[in-house]
Amino acid sequence: MGGRARPITLVGTDVLHRPCREVTEFDAALAALTEDMFASMYEANGVGLAANQIGVDLRVFVYDCPDGDDVAQKGVVVNPTLVLPEGDARRLDDGEEGCLSVPGPHARVARPDRATCHGFDVTGAPVTVEGTGVLARCLQHETDHLDGKLYIDRLSKRERKRVLDEMEELRAARS
Repeated sequence: MGGRARPITLVGTDVLHRPCREVTEFDAALAALTEDMFASMYEANGVGLAANQIGVDLRVFVYDCPDGDDVAQKGVVVNPTLVLPEGDARRLDDGEEGCLSVPGPHARVARPDRATCHGFDVTGAPVTVEGTGVLARCLQHETDHLDGKLYIDRLSKRERKRVLDEMEELRAARS
């Protein structure tokens, strides 16, 4: 796999806090972008990465993580639409979540334990990803990014402040 790792965009950067633009061209530039996204994700030891996390205002994300059966899943979703279970089918998983754009701290975030993501691959062919376990959380987390939302936006004000303070302490300690 080619691609070059790009710097990860951090919380507070405008592109992370607004909805991204729909992809309209499925071309070599999009394929190259996704290769760079995989390279960036792997270099940062992540399991998913949205385009705006490397400063690109487009609705595309990549992932490489296990599903609920611990089977590795890897792919690209362009212009994702997320479908979550409702009613009696909806069960929440309040697992730990972190983010490459909020480096360091983690927090518990309740999310549905299953998710379905519809979209397209880099050639424009339709794709549907059914997620359980870490993959379900990843699909929701990355789609949130493309909608301009970070996991910390789902936290209480007190918990959000704790996470941001911890991130700043870690950054200061590394300087």
